[in-house]
Amino acid sequence: MRPLTSTDPARIGPHRLLSRLGAGGMGEVYLARTPSGRLAALKVAKAELAADPEFRARFAREVRTAQMVTGPFTPDVVDADPEAPAPWMATEYVPGPTLKDAVRGNGPFPEPTLRVLAVGLARALQAIHSAGLMHRDLKPSNILLSPRGPQVIDFGIARAVE
Repeated sequence: MRPLTSTDPARIGPHRLLSRLGAGGMGEVYLARTPSGRLAALKVAKAELAADPEFRARFAREVRTAQMVTGPFTPDVVDADPEAPAPWMATEYVPGPTLKDAVRGNGPFPEPTLRVLAVGLARALQAIHSAGLMHRDLKPSNILLSPRGPQVIDFGIARAVE
């Protein structure tokens, strides 16, 4: 986590921003506090992307897709506004590193840890497939390691299974 900068908003929608979690080509991800007091990871699109109707349609699809998937191995969507001047989506905050960072920092996992990881990923994929979706971008940077098990994130390119 990094502190907010002077150019960061204090709020997005009804959520108070606390710190920066990361950034990417799409925009910023903030740690936020919801009105009910929950912590959330709030993803907000860059202004230049928000001006693109095609991007807005993809972002709205990502929100709808993420809302379809529920279970203990995927973070819940707690709020979203794909129609806002800067579209955003808030999901349950997952404390923990990505699988990519954990392996890079600590090396290979021992066998018992791998078994827990495999079972959690299988259950996440089961929930995703039960919602009629394929993730299409399952990779170590889209898996967060949390105290309750692996969490599969980023449904930006998920597609409905016909």
